[in-house]
Amino acid sequence: MKIEIARGLFLVGALAVATVAVAAWEEPGPTVISNSDKAAQCPLPRLIKPQVAAKPDHDLLLLLFGLSQGGRTQG
Repeated sequence: MKIEIARGLFLVGALAVATVAVAAWEEPGPTVISNSDKAAQCPLPRLIKPQVAAKPDHDLLLLLFGLSQGGRTQG
């Protein structure tokens, strides 16, 4: 088999693989999720009640701030 024929077959095969990959690649388009769709997407069991919003722990926030400041070099 001549090198030109092998090169042509390789090119046709590569284009076929690329075409199949592009056809199989399906990504959902961007959509807007409204509040009315929330119940349909993630339904909660009826026995679980919504919890009260958590309040931040100020000691933990102070610790995180100190840790982030400790990583910086002095000077």
